[in-house]
Amino acid sequence: MRRTEISARLCTIVVAASALSVGSATAQTVALTGARLIDGRGGAPVDDATIVIANGRIVAAGKVAVPAGAERRDYRGRTVMPGLVSDHSHVGQVSGTDTGARNYTRANIVAQLAQYRRYGVTTVTALGNNGPAFVGIRADAHAGRIDGADLFGVMQGIGVPNGAPPQAMLKIGPDQLFRPSTPDEARKAVAMMAAEKTDLVKLWLDDFGGSVPAKMSPAIYRAVIAEAHARGLRVAAHIHDLADAEAIVAAGADIIAHGIRDMAVTPAFTATLKAKGIWYIPTLQLDEATFAWADRAPWTQTPFARAALSPALAHQVDDPAWRAKILADPKTADARKSLAMNLRNLKTLYDAGVKIGFGTDSGASAVRVPGIAEHRELALMVEAGLTPMQALRVATAEGAKLLALHDRGIVAPGMRADLLVVDGDPSQAIADADKIVETWVVGHAASF
Repeated sequence: MRRTEISARLCTIVVAASALSVGSATAQTVALTGARLIDGRGGAPVDDATIVIANGRIVAAGKVAVPAGAERRDYRGRTVMPGLVSDHSHVGQVSGTDTGARNYTRANIVAQLAQYRRYGVTTVTALGNNGPAFVGIRADAHAGRIDGADLFGVMQGIGVPNGAPPQAMLKIGPDQLFRPSTPDEARKAVAMMAAEKTDLVKLWLDDFGGSVPAKMSPAIYRAVIAEAHARGLRVAAHIHDLADAEAIVAAGADIIAHGIRDMAVTPAFTATLKAKGIWYIPTLQLDEATFAWADRAPWTQTPFARAALSPALAHQVDDPAWRAKILADPKTADARKSLAMNLRNLKTLYDAGVKIGFGTDSGASAVRVPGIAEHRELALMVEAGLTPMQALRVATAEGAKLLALHDRGIVAPGMRADLLVVDGDPSQAIADADKIVETWVVGHAASF
């Protein structure tokens, strides 16, 4: 779906929803009263707020009257905020502790979307490595036929022959990735993805620390970007190092899909990102997940985190032999250094006014746990120096803006009633975002 088509469709939806009258209520109208409201736009929370919902949409929010005939629900002591919007996740790649193409099934993906929703992630972007089943599952998610998060994403994506993403790591099927060897093949791959209505195009520009023998050539990534832009599609780039980020930005990429982790970003690069309006998704939790479960970090032992683990994964992370192996692996030390640099660079870029998206690479490996990864990303953004309210805005309003989705990400009239309801006040303590009471998707509530 093209950006112009998305905008036109969403404008129609928002106008229609805004026409609902606050003064009169249908049998479907619900009023959440006495809540603390964080609307996603970064302003101060509104205490003793009312949120009015009808037909899956927000009718009114804030210091507003309860419509006559509305069902009242007492939300005193609770905070209502927008559902989280993930700009970088994956679906169907992992089942338990197993990674591979055999996991790309409808049942597995639907279960993962349900888990994302349970943890308050109401919109998920599966950023690449998707097979043919994705088209139908995405359509069902958009139509509300799946009891889980809404789904967007990149179809296959553009990788490198004998290069990234490493086949030995992901074990994906031949219908889940293009690996063009010429610019013409690259253009054809983009055309095929466009025909499948991909929401974005993704390419991999990384040699995974020298672990793969080839890196995407400039001729290939320039062809990908040019063809995508000619078809009205934006390009997200997987990178790790500053030099690759600089190269892909110079070539016209629209989204940096991971944080820069090898060195500090330069003032010139920072200024370029801001001037060009390029989005930057730090994916802080990616590296934390590499070692945190083996470290038995306190958050990994909470009931909130443990409830998200499959039996196989719970057994693995509790296994002393597995933990010892991970902690002895040189890649673990590298991940700790990468996270430290990523935190530093996020603060630099955020303070400079660069547009920051929200994503974790959850679902790409077993330890990047859907839902838990996103809550850890909130905590890590605060650790980087953002305030809780700044982190929450990135995860809601800004996450939706990156996707050009104008019907979600904030709690306001006309918006989808995609909500995360928690005990406490995450505007003061980001850990309170983990105290989930219930989640709402298009006006349908489910208890945690």
